[in-house]
Amino acid sequence: MTPLRFLTCGSVDDGKSTLIGRLLYDSKLIMEDQLAALERDSRRHGTTGDDIDFALLVDGLEAEREQGITIDVAYRFFATPRRSFIVADTPGHEQYTRNMATGASNCDAAVILIDARKGVLTQTRRHSYICALLGISHVIVAVNKIDLVEFSGERFHHIVGDYLGFAEGLGFTSIATIPVSARFGDNVTLSSGRMCWYDGPTLLAHLEGLEVEQELAAKPLRFPVQWVNRPNLDFRGFAGTLASGTVRPGDRIVVASSGKESTLSRIVTADGDLPEAHAGDAVTLTFADEIDVARGDVLAHAGSRPEVVDQFAAHVLWMAEEEMLPGRSYLMRIGTRYVPARITSLKHKVDVNNLEHIAGKTLALNEIGLCNLSTAAPVALDPYSENRVTGAFILVDRFTNATAGAGMISFGLRRATNIHRQSVLVDKASRLRMNGHRPAILWFTGLSGSGKSTIANIVERELHARGVHTYMLDGDNVRHGLNRDLGFTDVDRVENIRRVAEVAKLFVDAGLVVICSFISPFRAERQMVRELVEADEFVEVFVDTPLEECMRRDPKGLYARALEGKIKNFTGIDSPYEVPEDAEIVIDTRQGGPESAAQRIIDGLTLRRIVT
Repeated sequence: MTPLRFLTCGSVDDGKSTLIGRLLYDSKLIMEDQLAALERDSRRHGTTGDDIDFALLVDGLEAEREQGITIDVAYRFFATPRRSFIVADTPGHEQYTRNMATGASNCDAAVILIDARKGVLTQTRRHSYICALLGISHVIVAVNKIDLVEFSGERFHHIVGDYLGFAEGLGFTSIATIPVSARFGDNVTLSSGRMCWYDGPTLLAHLEGLEVEQELAAKPLRFPVQWVNRPNLDFRGFAGTLASGTVRPGDRIVVASSGKESTLSRIVTADGDLPEAHAGDAVTLTFADEIDVARGDVLAHAGSRPEVVDQFAAHVLWMAEEEMLPGRSYLMRIGTRYVPARITSLKHKVDVNNLEHIAGKTLALNEIGLCNLSTAAPVALDPYSENRVTGAFILVDRFTNATAGAGMISFGLRRATNIHRQSVLVDKASRLRMNGHRPAILWFTGLSGSGKSTIANIVERELHARGVHTYMLDGDNVRHGLNRDLGFTDVDRVENIRRVAEVAKLFVDAGLVVICSFISPFRAERQMVRELVEADEFVEVFVDTPLEECMRRDPKGLYARALEGKIKNFTGIDSPYEVPEDAEIVIDTRQGGPESAAQRIIDGLTLRRIVT
């Protein structure tokens, strides 16, 4: 029988680690020296008195043993005469939900533990919903610590009823319910004599007999290219692992993104060529023709090409302490490809207690929502329900490189298939020749009251005097028109800068030097503006004025009102300002007045040959 990958999950302290330890112990898979070490550790860290604490077999981190909880995902391999298993022990604490999702992402089944004393909890529901989202079709509900409720059948059936009522809409293929005592071994590997009301299988017996669908080889071919293998001028192959499907020499293969086709000539491995490759095989493919393929491309059979879109809907599990902000640019990894991406809108959040859809503008840590996403370039994808490799992605914070969210794609959005870019007869190069200077964005950032608008005005005056075609976008002015519908929450601030950035990009295309004066408190949005234009068309000007000086000046009386609580989400008071790390020009306003500051900026633009 095929090996089974399963995870244990549920709320904190439901006995997940203890259950796995008991499985290993009863299966006689613990060596004598391991058992001796376990007995010593049980006396030092254990929570079961004089008994062996089986949880310590998988709680390997010192912090886990001290706190008595699982933090990291622990993988263990064990086998019985009937089957081999890979089990992931995942944390139950809400803080480590992201770790649980990681463990669930490649499992075939889930053992969801429920403490018989506590019943179905919020984390039980959250983990069950995540399992359903991640495509796990088989669930075993292990009602643990049944010994602490006097082996009560009534209590067991009450918990089972609660869980089945909740899980009815999750779409699991099978749900088995088993009463167990992980500490004493009841119904784990051996049937218990203390629950005459239960005549079902033990947990191990059920796992041994569980039929898991192995359909990857039968699915359409998906081959994400990991590396272009070019050891010499006579060989060019594309290395990677088959995510799904089967491939043979002679097959017609298409590059999903470009639609270019060729015939597969060889399947190369370190041990020689193969007559065919299946899902999970790591191989190098070569083709009869020279076709343009790069890392991140997806290869498929010509008749079963995946969707290639730049907008799609997906369920997103948010994993970052900092909330998700629609419009912010993240780095998406899908397959072997990285591409900038934005969550354009949150359609709804999911209440894990009752699976109801609730309104919201953003996602907090461990929240789940259905989102629309947009990528900087089209990507090849499948719905997650059809392929767990090409249908999954992660979002990475572009400054910390931390995983911010994990997504499961629902469907591509084809809203813009009938919209095409109109070619123009007058382009940017033509305008540059007419204007006699290069276009650029001068992005002034700094706290309210720093003096950035005053300096920006002087800079525009001086540029205009030199014959430079300019336009100024000021934070206050655009909120009277273009952005009058936006407030000052973090979500609205991100959208405010996104809109301004798109307008500034149009001005650059028109050949102008556009001067933008915005607090723009977040580095991510300033980076987003930078990436919209060419590398030499963006100049960040940081007007560095200390908060104390800005508060002393307070030209509009805003700081005083913010300190009185009359203005919420005010930058520097109750909303953060992220200082630029690599601004092209830094103006310390303590060194000279606005006229000298403007001259320093003009000098900097001259050095960059934006003006002459």
